Amino acid sequence: MRHGKKFAHLGRKAPHRKYMLANMACSLIEHKSINTTVAKAKALKRYIEPLITKSKNDSTHNRRIVFSYLKNKYAVTELFRDISVKIGDRPGGYTRIIKLGNRLGDNASMALIELVDYNTIYNSGSDSKKKTRRRRKSTKKSDETAAPAVEEAVVEEAVVEEAAPSVEEAAPSVEEAAPSVEGSNDVSKNEDIETNSKDSEKKGADS
Repeated sequence: MRHGKKFAHLGRKAPHRKYMLANMACSLIEHKSINTTVAKAKALKRYIEPLITKSKNDSTHNRRIVFSYLKNKYAVTELFRDISVKIGDRPGGYTRIIKLGNRLGDNASMALIELVDYNTIYNSGSDSKKKTRRRRKSTKKSDETAAPAVEEAVVEEAVVEEAAPSVEEAAPSVEEAAPSVEGSNDVSKNEDIETNSKDSEKKGADS
């Protein structure tokens, strides 16, 4: 039974377990990724992430606290000098565990644990800094989008007004053409009257 078991004992006594995790943490700081079993990787994640959070505030007190866990001054220097700058804007979640399958010898489940910001494959297309998406409704954008629409409507009205006089100008030309047709009809009527009068005169002379 696992009554009161809040962390993985990893089959070791407390001193052995502490030095083993300290050694693994130093290796992770130096190489940025290591291969181990899934149980050890999960234990290491809980061990090293509070130390990385401590490294964000570079003070003598924090350096001494981290050194009491790592027992390696070179790892402490690397953590406070380089890694803290790289992960300065990340609010936690500094490591990633990727399962690799089972080991051939004893069929133990293996995993790769790495520092997230040092993975060039996952972070090649995006910035290493974590960004949040926020939607804000701004009145400026709506005003800017509404203004071109109003301008386009004014332009369309102006185009319609310019096109209307052309229609009105074309109308008198039709009216002017109409009297010419009427005038031609009057001429033809006068010609008919004249011919009729001549015929009547000829008939009168003959009689």
